[in-house]
Amino acid sequence: MIDCFTAIDFETAQGYRWSICQVGLVRVEHGIVTKEINLLVQPPDNYYCAKFIDIHGITPRKTLYEPTFDKVWHIIEPFIKDQIVVAHNGLSFDFPVLNKTLEYYGMQAPDYEKQCRYRIFKDNLASLCNYYKIHLNHHDALSDAKACAELFLIHLRNK
Repeated sequence: MIDCFTAIDFETAQGYRWSICQVGLVRVEHGIVTKEINLLVQPPDNYYCAKFIDIHGITPRKTLYEPTFDKVWHIIEPFIKDQIVVAHNGLSFDFPVLNKTLEYYGMQAPDYEKQCRYRIFKDNLASLCNYYKIHLNHHDALSDAKACAELFLIHLRNK
């Protein structure tokens, strides 16, 4: 049985998968949240597409003095490398975003087990949070990661 995992979510500044501007991460051990990480990250050239700003509200001004992803990877990597990692749209978005970003910075992607919440529940995050009465500030990476962790715990309890 799975008893430890990391839930993760990324927000991007534009359509390119390597343009991470926010990282939300929640570590769960034995059913208890033991760590939360919320990082704003400066995307390459601090460039944003307006429609992405409309989605998550993160602007170039907010990330102007934030570190780039390669400078924060050492904080995130221990929670991903050789771990079970859950993301609400992991296979279509979050896992490719991580891989493309690491590739952009010339860094090696670690081995980890991927769990996609969407493949488990077959519904969108907002609908599931509404159904299960889980607080969600949608498109805030930490809020999305927290919701994903709670949903995965529900899944594990119902297995």
